[in-house]
Amino acid sequence: MDNVDVAVVGGGVAGLGVAWRLAQRGRRVALFERGRAGRGASWAAAGMLAPDAEAGFEELDLYALGHESLARWPAFAAEVEAASGRGVGYRTDGTFVVADDRDAARALRRLFRFQTEHGAAVEWLTGDEAAEREPLLSPRLPAAVWSPDGHQVDNRALVDALRVAAEGAGVEVHEGAHVTAVEPGGSRPGDRPALSVTREPGGADSGESEPGGAERVEAGVVVLAAGAWSGAVGGLTPAPPVRPVKGQALSLRMTDALTLRHVVRGPDAYLVPKADGRLVVGGTSEERGWDAAVTAGGLFRLLEGAVPLVPAVEEMELVETWVGHRPASRDHGPLLGRSEHAGVVYATGQYRHGVLLAPVVADEVAAEVDALLEAGGAGWGGEAETRPLLAPFSPRRFR
Repeated sequence: MDNVDVAVVGGGVAGLGVAWRLAQRGRRVALFERGRAGRGASWAAAGMLAPDAEAGFEELDLYALGHESLARWPAFAAEVEAASGRGVGYRTDGTFVVADDRDAARALRRLFRFQTEHGAAVEWLTGDEAAEREPLLSPRLPAAVWSPDGHQVDNRALVDALRVAAEGAGVEVHEGAHVTAVEPGGSRPGDRPALSVTREPGGADSGESEPGGAERVEAGVVVLAAGAWSGAVGGLTPAPPVRPVKGQALSLRMTDALTLRHVVRGPDAYLVPKADGRLVVGGTSEERGWDAAVTAGGLFRLLEGAVPLVPAVEEMELVETWVGHRPASRDHGPLLGRSEHAGVVYATGQYRHGVLLAPVVADEVAAEVDALLEAGGAGWGGEAETRPLLAPFSPRRFR
């Protein structure tokens, strides 16, 4: 471990992507994941790639970053598949954003105006017009917006393929390796940052751990990509302002007669069809810390939001239910780039956008880390100019 160029904390889509890109650049990379790589929020996601459907009226920087990442997705998906020999389920079928009552239709009209003002290729439809294109949609819907650029990926296949690609490029993946603390570098470039790692993993969703005997791992740069766990890693003062936001979701089994062909997003639920016949329905957003309980109320709210959009949901077999914890920052924007801690770079806080942002985070954060290593640590405390795409999401914005 003494010769590790980069230590990545966290084995989700961000950590795996950054580690893979750095290994491709010839860096020796070790990745530490407290549980199983790819089995956290990245596994619990739905895999939607739809910046237009998720546009926020006051999130123009995030909107632009999402579009930049979406533009990189076709090449990224093809490269991951070629490197891993596995499919990632990248689909370009498009997305319907629908309203289920008059109030929702008025809100959708405001979103549509925002989208068109920013150049989105969207189309306003009546409920009947939407149902002609997607037969499982309810004909009673008052309005819909068609977004052809609303794509998707099978997020579970993606993280498994990313791991294969990363290990194939030389990344050392350490599972069950709980990073209890990050020790920033000193004021001089030769004072390398370090990790305290225990091989006794904590519960993957409990928010608790029982540290055992820790080992110290030094690296040229540490990348913190621990998702919702980022704020709980010791040694960083101030700690990253990242908290867990609970999300419940479920999947149903479609049949030949009842197959949804497009992603559907409504006011209170989204429905994402997968090539293997699953229909993912999500997702609640609950400020309940590390609570990992699947609740009757949570599932009821999901179905209550889904059935008015796609009535056939009532006839589908229930396959799976789960809980994930989204990493949310104080302003719900990601934390990307050099932190105020010497030698520590962040790739966390992506909230609901982790899968969408995977290509741009992998590319840009890896390039930022590589520049630090090339400079021998000069300016690594974070005051040096950062990459333009990352600048609006600097972890130092909360100072």
